[in-house]
Formats: sequence, C-alpha cells, structure tokens
Amino acid sequence: MMRITFAFLLTFGAATPALAAKGPFFSLANTDFVVMISFFLFLGVLFYFKVPGLIVGLLDKRAEGIQSELDEARKLREEAQTILASYERKQKEMQEQADKIVAAAKQEAAAAAEQAKADLATSIARRMAAAEDQIASAQALAVREVRDQAIAVAVAAARDVIAKDITATAGNKLIDEAISDVGAKFH
Repeated sequence: MMRITFAFLLTFGAATPALAAKGPFFSLANTDFVVMISFFLFLGVLFYFKVPGLIVGLLDKRAEGIQSELDEARKLREEAQTILASYERKQKEMQEQADKIVAAAKQEAAAAAEQAKADLATSIARRMAAAEDQIASAQALAVREVRDQAIAVAVAAARDVIAKDITATAGNKLIDEAISDVGAKFH
C-alpha cells in the first residue's frame, strides 16, 4: 500500500507544470509548491489516522454485505427452484392421476353401457316371453271358449234333434255317449 502511495506522489508530484516553470520551485512564494506541500500534509494526515484502512475496511464490509446478500439471494433462488420442481413434479403426478381417473371412468362408462345393453336385451326377452305367454294363454282361453260355445251349440242342437226324434231312453243313451266322447277328446 505504501508503494502505491509513493508511486502516486512521484507521478503526480514530478509531472506538474510547476517543475517546467522558471524560477525557484522550492519557495513558499510559489503557490504550486505550497499546494503540493498542503497536499502531502493532507495525505500524511489521512495515513496517520489510517483513513485508507478505514475506507478499505468499510469497502470490505460493504463487499462482504453484498456477498452475503448475493449468497442469500442464490440460496433463495435455489430454494425457489426446488419448490418449483416439487410443484411441477406434483402437477405431473396429479395430471397422471387425473388421466388414470378419466381412463377408469371411460372404462366404467363403457362397462355400464354394455351392462345396460345386456339388461335391455334381457328385459326385452322377458317382456317378449311374457307377451308370448299372454298370447298363448289368450289363445288357449279363446280355444276353450270356442269349444265351450261349440259344445253348447252342439248340445242345444242335439237336444232339439233328440227332443223331436228320440224317446227318453234313447236320449239318455245318446247323452251318455256324447259325454264319453267329449271326455275322450279333451284328454
């Protein structure tokens, strides 16, 4: 540090226009000489009270403060990047989970649609069978009613014919034969 100061003084002290002027330089009448002595005294006072060291210390403290702020900012940035990466990873996991849920829902919907189709087909088949049973029952009832009506008409016709042509003994015989024939035809 002392070397730099000495080099500084020689450089600027020796290269002044006062040295190039005519006349005695080392005289108190020369203002350049007085200013130079004042300047050196000022520098001496600064060095005596260690002002450059204080300035350097203050600058070092400031540099350390700035460095600590930079380190803290770097640390905060790294923490922010870690948090961001964590959130991005969580977002990706949530997106994958959402995709799985959507896929499962689609599969469930397809399965439900297939089940609904199967249930509909079963229901239609059951209704068709019930309708066919009702139709068969209605046909059997209609056939029975037609037979009953035919029997009633035949009996009435036979009664009229028998009443006109047959005696009571012969009529009873014909009734018994008709009953046995009707019983045989129904079984």
